[in-house]
Amino acid sequence: MRASVRNAFWVGLAVAATAAGAWAQASSPFPVTLEKQLAERAANYTEVSLDKRMLDFASRFLNAKDSDQGQAKRIIEKLDGVYVRSYEFDKPGQYTTADLESVRRQFETPEWTELVKTRSRDGSDDADIYMKLVNGEAHGMFILDAEAKELDFVYISGPIRPEDLQDLSGNFGIPSDAYALSKKAKEKDQTKADEKAQKSADKTQKEGQP
Repeated sequence: MRASVRNAFWVGLAVAATAAGAWAQASSPFPVTLEKQLAERAANYTEVSLDKRMLDFASRFLNAKDSDQGQAKRIIEKLDGVYVRSYEFDKPGQYTTADLESVRRQFETPEWTELVKTRSRDGSDDADIYMKLVNGEAHGMFILDAEAKELDFVYISGPIRPEDLQDLSGNFGIPSDAYALSKKAKEKDQTKADEKAQKSADKTQKEGQP
């Protein structure tokens, strides 16, 4: 994203954060239940919780007439919230594969679909993207990005598409590589579609042979 867009985001968020004290905040809808345990082990812990009111406030600082800012503005105006938890650890091993599996189990429900799944042998370079579907429409996204000494969770509530991350990555505390992860989902879906089409073509050709 261009620097002008990024600066506009952070100006809006800074003002929104200042005004947040005047708003009665509801309990965070962040879905992961290991927050406190992981925060106690981390050397540095960052928490971003932006509900719809704060996102609406921040969007006022985006220029709708600018093509890049206008697109970002249209995306965040539809969202219900952005919630990020980022943990930095002094050394590897401060979280376990069991911790990650505990998080993933929370998304093993009919309304959540896994789009991206990458795994390392020791769990220190894993990534997952889950999409929440409501009546067949995307209405939420959860990103898990795990490295040896860093762990990031991102929950975006509301209408969101993987390609929208191109305008949001690197802002609101969302990791800058979130869009790269989402591209894997698109490439994965395209590969599956190509393989399915090829199998169908092979079957048709085989059945047509004498």
